[in-house]
Amino acid sequence: MSGHGTPQPLTARASGPLTGDAHVPGDKSISHRSLILGAMAVGETRVTGLLEGQDVLDTGRAMRAFGAEVEKRGDTWHVHGVGAGGLMEPEDVIDCGNAGTGVRLLMGAAATHGFAVTYTGDASLRARPMARVTDPLALFGAVAHGRSGGRLPMTLVGASEPVPVRYTVPVPSAQVKSAVLLAGLNAPGETVVIEREATRDHSERMLAGFGADLSVEDTPEGRVITLVGRPELRPQVIVVPRDPSSAAFPVCAALIVPGSDVLVPNIGLNPTRAGLFETLRDMGADLTYENPREEGGEPVADLRARFSPDMKGIEVPPERAASMIDEYPILSVVAAHAEGTTVMRGVAELRVKECDRIDAMATGLRANGITVRDGDDWWEVDGRGAGGMPGGGSVESHLDHRIAMSFAVAGLAAQAPVTIDDATPIATSFPIFRDLMNGLGASL
Repeated sequence: MSGHGTPQPLTARASGPLTGDAHVPGDKSISHRSLILGAMAVGETRVTGLLEGQDVLDTGRAMRAFGAEVEKRGDTWHVHGVGAGGLMEPEDVIDCGNAGTGVRLLMGAAATHGFAVTYTGDASLRARPMARVTDPLALFGAVAHGRSGGRLPMTLVGASEPVPVRYTVPVPSAQVKSAVLLAGLNAPGETVVIEREATRDHSERMLAGFGADLSVEDTPEGRVITLVGRPELRPQVIVVPRDPSSAAFPVCAALIVPGSDVLVPNIGLNPTRAGLFETLRDMGADLTYENPREEGGEPVADLRARFSPDMKGIEVPPERAASMIDEYPILSVVAAHAEGTTVMRGVAELRVKECDRIDAMATGLRANGITVRDGDDWWEVDGRGAGGMPGGGSVESHLDHRIAMSFAVAGLAAQAPVTIDDATPIATSFPIFRDLMNGLGASL
């Protein structure tokens, strides 16, 4: 289900203590990349812990359309790759559902193959701008024909004689960086991507793991990533760590619901993704890392979160934005339960996600009795202390899974129930969300 069909309202009521282990789904970023790079390696890649949300399943279906074999046997996904440069022209339109990451990475992977692919998605994805990724892909020689404003449905005609590219990413975006690197796999010579501000580095870690010749250097102009084209990628055995963006919801719920004590095992703590947990600790959250270790090139630990009635509002360092961009919605819910004001700056990116997330959260929080101020690239939330959110409002999810889950968590600690107009989009990233939360003692 990808946000189509009948809306399913969800009401969240004040809950007793949340306790137990929260086994959240696999990391979405790593799941997408496992399937795409597995399909571009020669031989069989095996993946366990894959996030089986609709977004990732759509990417798996796309890789089949590009000629790879992708199938699940038991708990393991088997991907028989066709090699970098071996993708085939799909027979039909590639439907990416709600997956912004999926469509942008797929465009990159196919952009240096000399055939045309038409991409589409659901209503939310068709409203999102794609020029930020098709512009750099044009440097390789790919040509995009889309709707006005660079929107889907869009046909991307791949470069039959791709050239190597040196590209400075204008705004921090792991999707754009990754699309350019994936395109560079089938271009001759060196593809160079320069980031003025570091973003999540799963693509670099995973490309290196698959045997690509890739180097990363910190220079005065930024982080310079150099990829040598046309490698033979080697198949891998991948254990996908659990998704820190999904872990954010049970962790934040435990911090604001009295008496809670929740353990979230095997969470990926890649420094380019763990900004939320740092920020919560800065606010005074009782959040500890247990059993830190490394799996598949990624740092991992078990997270324990306990009810934290004395959290304080802070100014979140703007340079942390890239490492927690998807977590600002749920952070704003925690901020409502802290003492004082939490200020979030440098977050313009939130306005072009699945929906305008600043506006969606600000409107919903105000409907539930919280004071919020916002501008183009900043917003601030006045906290009312532990248990201080009045609640009682109904909010629109705008077909956005993170908005829906954030307000579901808000309702667990509010004085009156919070109702979300449509919870169906939660299935795109966290299909077991309601069962997992109710299993810890929530009232959803």
